[in-house]
Amino acid sequence: MEKKPKITICMGSSCFARGNERNLAFVEEFLEKRGLKDEVDVELDGSLCTGNCASGPVVIVDGKVHTRVDRGLMGDVLESLFPENAK
Repeated sequence: MEKKPKITICMGSSCFARGNERNLAFVEEFLEKRGLKDEVDVELDGSLCTGNCASGPVVIVDGKVHTRVDRGLMGDVLESLFPENAK
């Protein structure tokens, strides 16, 4: 059985204020459109602090920290995890 990717979207006040609320909505919409909601573990963690608060919003994908995540970067990350033509 293939390991599910793990996406952690920090919901601490700094990351939330800098855009992770919108990133969360984007991830959910992307997964829904691709029929992947049951294939991915999305973890929301408001207590997570990677020490990168000034570089937020922070999103961690399979242990790799992404900083200053906006819709464009979030889309690139999701596309690399789930290429549209892969099946």
